[in-house]
Amino acid sequence: MRNAVALRLLLFSFILLAFSHVSFGQIAISVSFGPPAIPVYEQPICPADGYLWIPGYWAYDYDAGYYWVPGTWIEPPEVSFLWTPGYWGSSGNAFIFHKGYWGPQVGFYGGINYGFGYDGVGYQGGRWEGGRFTYNTYVTHVNTTIIHNTYNTRVTNVSESHVSYNGGNGGVEVRPTPQQESYANERHVGPVAAQTQHLQQARSNPELRASANEGKPPIAATVKPTDFKTGAVASKQAGGAYKAPPPGAARNETRPANEARPNTGNRPANNTEATPKTNGHASDLQPHKSTPPNTGNTAADKKYQQQQDKLAAKQAQEHQKLQQQQEKEHQQATKQNYNDAQKQQMEQRHAQQTQQLEQKHETQQRQAEQHQEPHRSAPKSESGAPAKKPD
Repeated sequence: MRNAVALRLLLFSFILLAFSHVSFGQIAISVSFGPPAIPVYEQPICPADGYLWIPGYWAYDYDAGYYWVPGTWIEPPEVSFLWTPGYWGSSGNAFIFHKGYWGPQVGFYGGINYGFGYDGVGYQGGRWEGGRFTYNTYVTHVNTTIIHNTYNTRVTNVSESHVSYNGGNGGVEVRPTPQQESYANERHVGPVAAQTQHLQQARSNPELRASANEGKPPIAATVKPTDFKTGAVASKQAGGAYKAPPPGAARNETRPANEARPNTGNRPANNTEATPKTNGHASDLQPHKSTPPNTGNTAADKKYQQQQDKLAAKQAQEHQKLQQQQEKEHQQATKQNYNDAQKQQMEQRHAQQTQQLEQKHETQQRQAEQHQEPHRSAPKSESGAPAKKPD
């Protein structure tokens, strides 16, 4: 176990050093082949005053491959904050995802045309005025009979490209300006909890995987995060011809974490032990799930499930507590303008904290399952209840 932990931490440290030239807080995941094009879809109507639009994008998971995270409306974490979308960038033979963030300015997001005001540079879908967000109805779908803080300004020079990555062969050829780079160093925060939950739900939906929908996800956008039914819209069409990943491409993955903070690992296909997954931050951890018991003893099964639910709730609280602590340290690092060495030390510390918490939770899960094992293996009578032992 100690050797496995050491290997994970060493891998994570190596990846941080390898990509230290990327802006702080932006490294997410590195893959050897690019994402599909941005699909064509309509924006659902804004659900209420104060919500901001977060465009859909292609995320990546080792097991699922590329999967679509539907666009949705989100309440910002602070008044005056805007969303800078994440984006995929090509670096050599790798595609690296740069994570989005909330801040007072919209920074560089690869020149990617996500639509609805995110046309590659800045955001033209609305603006803050006197502590209230005002919507540009030229590119934003708002019910003006309910929401009156609107304006209508024509957006010109909008690219029709649906290319989903920057640089490389066929990518968008745009580089950040000094001003855009400076925005990333301003005070900002990562995705809010609703965005993280939205991402996790998208990851678990097989229909949103590019391998299943070939670049045309059946759920392209939602009215509110995690609600993939009420008012959800489907893609009109794929943004371009879908190209399946080349054979063996998964062998070239590198990810210091799943897909949340600086997120991604390196793991050969069909070999789960050669290079373990690495969770770099608490926000990368997935909720632990247990198999519902089915021993035939209804009372015992119910009691076991209650214990599992109680354990899951406690672990979720510990995830959240550590996530908030790490987010606070990231904000402090940005405010104090940490140098590369300080950033790497912080990321290594976060990786160690996260791995320790995950190991603790895995141990708790195994102990709970082992405690239940006698009930699973107990012989049953014809009625289905555990048989009584002979005198």
